[in-house]
This record gives sequence, C-alpha cells and structure tokens, in this order.
Amino acid sequence: MDKLFSLQNGTDVRGVAYKDENSELDITLTKEDVEIIAKAFATWITDKDKKSDIRIALGMDSRVTGPEFRQVAGDALRSIGVYLVDCGLATTPSMFMTTVMEDYKCDGAIMFTASHMPYIYNGMKMFTEDGCLDKQDLKDVLDIAVSKNIMKGLEYGGYETRDLLEDYSRVLVDKIIKGVDSKINHDKPFAGMKIIVDAGNGAGGFFAEKVLARLGADTEGSQFLEPDGMFPNHIPNPENKEAMKSISQATVNVGADLGIIFDTDVDRAAIVGPDGKSINKNALIALIASILLEEEAGATIVTDSVTSKGLAEFIEKRGGVHHRFKRGYKNVINESVRLNKEGISSPLAIETSGHAALRENYFLDDGAYLIAKILMKAAQMHEKGQSVADIISDLKEAKESSEYRIKIKEEDFKAYAAKVIEDLKEFAKSSDSWSELEKNFEGVRVDSAYPDENGWFLLRASLHEPLLVLNLESDVDSGCNKMYSKIENFLKEYNLDL
Repeated sequence: MDKLFSLQNGTDVRGVAYKDENSELDITLTKEDVEIIAKAFATWITDKDKKSDIRIALGMDSRVTGPEFRQVAGDALRSIGVYLVDCGLATTPSMFMTTVMEDYKCDGAIMFTASHMPYIYNGMKMFTEDGCLDKQDLKDVLDIAVSKNIMKGLEYGGYETRDLLEDYSRVLVDKIIKGVDSKINHDKPFAGMKIIVDAGNGAGGFFAEKVLARLGADTEGSQFLEPDGMFPNHIPNPENKEAMKSISQATVNVGADLGIIFDTDVDRAAIVGPDGKSINKNALIALIASILLEEEAGATIVTDSVTSKGLAEFIEKRGGVHHRFKRGYKNVINESVRLNKEGISSPLAIETSGHAALRENYFLDDGAYLIAKILMKAAQMHEKGQSVADIISDLKEAKESSEYRIKIKEEDFKAYAAKVIEDLKEFAKSSDSWSELEKNFEGVRVDSAYPDENGWFLLRASLHEPLLVLNLESDVDSGCNKMYSKIENFLKEYNLDL
C-alpha cells in the first residue's frame, strides 16, 4: 500500500510533521506529501465540477509546521493554475465558510490542523460547499495523488490574502446582535457580562477580541490567546482534564459569568459556569438541546452512543426526542441530515467530545457558532438576573463514570471485536438484572438494575484503532467497579490486553 494511504485518518490526512529532541517518532507527513495531496485535491475538484478555473482557500491553526505547509501547498496549487486565497491563521469551520460566503465563493478549502493532537502532528482537512470530504472522497483524492495524474494549468495561478477571522467574526457578531435583540443594549448585548476565553494557544483567541469585546463583554482574565504551536500551557482540548481545570480556575479567580474553552482549530468547545463547574459532555449537550427545543418543540436531537441516561430523560422532559447514534462526528451529522431528509426534524447533531453541528449553520461542527448560540441565550437571561447554567439545573448526572480502552491482540481486529461484542450480548442475557438496550446502533449497551450497580455500560469497537472501548456509568458508589469486575472476568477468555 502506498505510504500516502496510511496518512488517511477517517476524513482527514494526519501524520507526524515535526521532530525535535523531545520526540521519538519519525516524520510521516512531509512537504512532498502536502504538495502532491494539494494538487490532487485541486484535480479532484476540477474533475467533479467539470471546470478548470477554480479558487482554493488555504488556512492553518497555530501548529509550528503550519506556515511551511501552507506555503508549499500554495505554491503547488498556483503552479497548476489554481487561484489561491490565502487566509493565514484560521479555524476549521471558518475555512468551510470560504466555500459559501458570497465574497469568497471558493471551490475548495484546505485547513492545516491536527485538532487536539500534540504539537509534533499536523494534517489536512479539505472542504467543498458540500462540507468536509468524507472518507471515500478523501480516498479518491489520495488515489489521484498516488497515480500523479495531476491537472495541468495553462498559466500560473493568481492569489490574494484575506483576513478570514475578521470576516467570520463580523458574521458571528451580526448573528448574535440579531439573535439577542436586546431592548437595553442592542449593539452591545454582552454589556455588564464578564466572559473569558481560554484558547490554549490555538486559533481561538480571536473570539475574545473580535467577538466578545465588540459586543460589550469584559474579557479581562482571558488566557492563552496568543497562537503558539508548541502549546506550552495545556493541550487545547475541551475533553482534557487539565485544560478544563485551567479554565475553571480562571473563571472563578476573575469572577466571570462564563468561561469558554476551544480546541486547537475551534471545531469543538465547552463552557464553565460562574461557580467553576464544567459544562461539557452531557451537560453541554443538554444546554444546547434545551435552547433549540425552546425554538422547536418535539425536535430530534442526535448524539453519539456514550451519552448518559440522565441526558435522555432531560431531553424527553423538554418534549424532545433523543436519538442516540454512533461515535464519530461525521456519523452523527450524517444521521441528522438523513433524518431531516426523511421528514424528521433534527436541528442538532452533537458528540460528547464537543463537536456540535446545527442545521441552521450548514450542519458545520463549529465551536465558535455553538458558543455564539449559547451566548445569545445567556445575554437574554443575564438581563433577567439569571444564569445560563440554570437551564440544566435539573440534569441528572451519574455519580461516577469510567472508560477502559482494551487492546485487541488479533490481526483481524475488526472481526474479532464484532465476535466479542456478540458474545457479550449472549452473556448479558444470562443475568437476571442486566438488560440489553434494543435500540442501539453501536456495540452493545446494557442497563443494570442490580442495586449495587444501578447504571449502564457500552462496549464498542474503536473507529480507527485495534481497541474495544468500554464506557460505564453508575448512580451508586463503586457501581462502575462492580460492573467492570463481571465484564473483566468475561473478557479474560479472549485475546485481549486487559
């Protein structure tokens, strides 16, 4: 198999792009790879759209290899006649917007990012106006790259530079002003609110100055806004405990109404309430679901598979339908799109990781738009002396939760994972107080009615790695351990690294 195919990670190209004295991994994503993949993407677009005169936008997050890769890709594209729109520092969602905003109207866009991965990594995420390339589209691009069957340009392509973050910020500011529609501070709906941002030295620092401050918020106390691809303070990741602890402490220390944290390329986000309590994972889903269900009663909320029982009860209590689907943000987005096409209204697709895509925003997983939507409600509630955290005060949260990632030691790990899961289904049937959840789209999910367990577990295959992933939740102390001990005894019969 050609080396280029090994760089495909779902819908992204991703690899090790930087090596220093602290890194033991060899470089796998080179400048030459970037050059040929960029050319292949342009060729794929011209073949698909049956046009030769195309515009492609390039952007990057704060990673150390971003500027070099952006330069290489730009030169490569122009050498085959592509018109280049250089956006510099950008967010992944804003790069998609270059394909739909009227004053950009690019045929494609490439974002250099590796999401929350360590600084040694980088990657390429590619877009058309239809959204991020799916797995098959990306494979087709890589097929072209491997064959080197690249389009030929008649002349060197032109170029322009654009301040995309400025343009996208104006879009968000306008949406927020209209969404809040304040009768007190119409153009400054965040006046009197203290809202801080933790960008983790990724690309999200713009949100404090270009969005919040312009809308009247006091952002003093925001941290790690300057882009730094070495990520010296913490990994920019709303799922990372250290990162969440950092923004929680900062929020409390400065007395902020809300704290906001973004991942590196701003396609994920989470918030913190004034008491420092994190609003992420199930709580974040509950918050945005409640806001959208106020706008459309009875709508269907699509989530990934590891959400809690309390979240399902919360959504149903507000008149919504909880459609628990599979892990993988593209999976939940595609499922929500499918439901809408079938006449089932689904305004939201969201993962516990913080990937959230709203129908009103092109089903784009955009952390900045998600936060903007929440802040519209927060501003309205602030005028009434209330906090947006009050919305989820009745969300029932599990007493404890655990996750185990179990390595599969078989070569055909996908087939082996499927066998283990099917066997566990049969094993669960032998228990008086374990019951398999029938409406389940991934792995096996089991509810436990044992008083000393009182919870649920889900065993599923990892999307990309030779792993079984076990998630557990319990409403009693040590309930997860009780369930795990039974599951562990069952799994000992298999070729797994427990």
